Amino acid sequence: MIFLQLFWSFFKIGSFTIGGGYAMVPIIEEELVRKKGWIDSAEFIDMLALSQSAPGILAVNISIATGYRIKGLAGAITATLGTVLPSFIIILLIAMFFQRFQDNAVVERIFKGIRPAVVALIAAPVFKLGKSARINRYNVWIPVVAALLIWLLDFSPIWVVLIAGIGGYLYGVYKRREARK
Repeated sequence: MIFLQLFWSFFKIGSFTIGGGYAMVPIIEEELVRKKGWIDSAEFIDMLALSQSAPGILAVNISIATGYRIKGLAGAITATLGTVLPSFIIILLIAMFFQRFQDNAVVERIFKGIRPAVVALIAAPVFKLGKSARINRYNVWIPVVAALLIWLLDFSPIWVVLIAGIGGYLYGVYKRREARK
């Protein structure tokens, strides 16, 4: 039964991949944290950070981690299949019928209408995650500087993650030394 629940939950998540992983974050959080209760909010933030840092697709990485946490390797495989199957089916259908619809004005307008919605789907979890990650007036500069480095200076996100990790470690060492004094 749990395998069917895992598959179906991630199949629903995978069915709404419009906009990619970041647009899916609120859907994933709703399903895993609020509806199913498989993980709590803090675990979700950690899993999201790990999934973003690991190579691969965000939703697939989260499905692997969640499935493995719940039912080991078989759970990871089940959740991953649920995540990727909808995209596979959709891409297969598009490939079969694309030639007929590629120049269709209605289809073109539909996709133009979807784009702003995708931006909103990406922006909403950013604010929610900021709140969950305890971003405040003292540390808001960190994500702002990271975003600007990536956006304006084409700085690699890998370096941002590494520098942030090192900075967090050094800050923790500093705080421990201050606490001993």
